Amino acid sequence: MTTVNDIFRAFGPEYITRFGATMPWEHVKVINAIIKCRTDGAGTALYRCVECGASHTVYRSCGNRHCPMCQHHKTRQWLERHMEQVLLGHHFMMTFTVPQELRHFIRSHQKVAYSAMFRSSSASIRKLANDGRHIGGDLPGFFGVLHTWGRTMEYHPHIHYVAAGGALSTLDGTWHPSRVDFYLPVRALSKIFKAKFRDEMLKADLFHKIPAEVWEHDWNVNCQAAGDSSAVLKYLAPYVFRVAICNSRVVAVEGRRVTFRYTKSGSNRPRTMQLDVMEFIRRFLQHVLPTGFMKVRYYGFMNPNSRTSLDHIQSLIAANCELPPPRAQLAPRHPIPCPKCGGTLQLYGLTWPNRRRIRAG
Repeated sequence: MTTVNDIFRAFGPEYITRFGATMPWEHVKVINAIIKCRTDGAGTALYRCVECGASHTVYRSCGNRHCPMCQHHKTRQWLERHMEQVLLGHHFMMTFTVPQELRHFIRSHQKVAYSAMFRSSSASIRKLANDGRHIGGDLPGFFGVLHTWGRTMEYHPHIHYVAAGGALSTLDGTWHPSRVDFYLPVRALSKIFKAKFRDEMLKADLFHKIPAEVWEHDWNVNCQAAGDSSAVLKYLAPYVFRVAICNSRVVAVEGRRVTFRYTKSGSNRPRTMQLDVMEFIRRFLQHVLPTGFMKVRYYGFMNPNSRTSLDHIQSLIAANCELPPPRAQLAPRHPIPCPKCGGTLQLYGLTWPNRRRIRAG
C-alpha cells in the first residue's frame, strides 16, 4: 500500500528543491520528519522477547504532529486521559466556520487569525451560556479542536467544540443544565462570533486587509446534541490528532499522479480525485500549523487552571441525573507480540539517528 510517507520520500526532496527558497521553515521540517518516519533516519527501538530471548529492532516514529504514521498512539493516550474524567449527562458538538472569502487572509496570517478564531468562538459560547434565557451559568465547560482542511485537502479553517450540557453558576453555586436537545442558539452565536472576530482584527491592526464582503455574510455555526461524553470522546478522539489526509485514503501513485478517496458532505458514496504530486504535497503542507501553536484548547471548568474541580462539577451534574450511566471503558492495550514465538516483547534500549545512545532497561 502506498502511504503519504512514501509519496514524501519519493517527491519531497524535489518539492524542497523547487520551492524551498519561498517555503516556511515549518514546512521543510515536516517534509524531513515524514521522510524519516519509521526508517533508520528516525532511530530505532530495541526489544527483547521475555519468552524466547530473541532481540528485535523496530524503526521509531518521527513524532511530528503532522505525520499520518504517528497519530494513533497520541489518540489513544488522549482518549485514555479524558475517559478518566468523563462527565455525566448530555453533551453537544459545535462547529464554527469562517466565510470562504476570509480563508486567503487567514492562511496569510495563521498564528494571529487562528488565535482570534479560538478567542472569538469561545467568548461567544461563554456569553450566551451566561444568559438566563438559555442556560444562566457563567462557567460552562468545553474544549475545541482546530481543523484547517476539507475533504479534498482544500483550505477550510474551522473549530470543533465539545461542550457539557449546562454550566455552573458561581453566583449561587448550582449547576444549570441545558435542554437535552438544545444548547445555544446558532444564529446568535454566529453574530457574536463575527463581531468578536472583527474586534480582534481591529486590535491586531489587520482589519483593513480583510475583504469587505466578509462582513456581509452570515458566519456558519452548527450545534447538535451528541449524547453522553464517553460516546462523544470516542467519536472525536480520531479527529483531535487527524492530519489533512490519512494513509488509508491514498489509492495509488501512478507516474506523477496521486489518486485518493473522499466523500462529499451529506453523502456516503466514495469518490476519487487525482492530483499532480506537487499539488498533492502543496495541499498537504498548507495545513501545517505554526510552531508551538496549540490546536486543542480547554475552557471554563475543563481548563486545567480552573479553580473549580471536575469532581465538584461531577457531583452537581449527578444530582440532576436520575440514573447515571455506567462509565465506558476502553479495550485494554495488548503487549507487542514476538514475531518469532508470540511472546511479549520488552523495550530495553533506544538508538538515535547520527549518534548512538542506548538507554538500558
